[in-house]
Amino acid sequence: MRLVHRSESLEDGSGASDDTEAAADADREPTVLADDVDVARSTLEQGRGLMFRRSVPDGYALVFPFDGADTQWLHMLFVPFAIDALWLVDGEVQKRKRLAPFVGLGRGRADTVVELPAGAADGVAVGDEVRLVE
Repeated sequence: MRLVHRSESLEDGSGASDDTEAAADADREPTVLADDVDVARSTLEQGRGLMFRRSVPDGYALVFPFDGADTQWLHMLFVPFAIDALWLVDGEVQKRKRLAPFVGLGRGRADTVVELPAGAADGVAVGDEVRLVE
């Protein structure tokens, strides 16, 4: 399983028309944010998250799926390293935030939350698409 990202806007800044942008969007290949993905499905897995780990490797993501879009909170209690967090609704990024070790706190509306190593989501913007693929 991989976590992939597709940018909403053209990256070359060419100022192309809407029709050109739509065609280019269909042709753009998604980039891989993580190829080592864990999915926290149970209440215990979601409650534990990344707590008590010393680090996470590059290319890793922890994904939290929820039954529906609602306000989802993240905390960094007992997490000694920074992470990038993404709040998604139907695969669309609603919010991106870097959370500081031990004291970071974030919330956003989401049906899925993704935790990545700090810096892994630097190229991700609100409105972009992020999806899990087999």
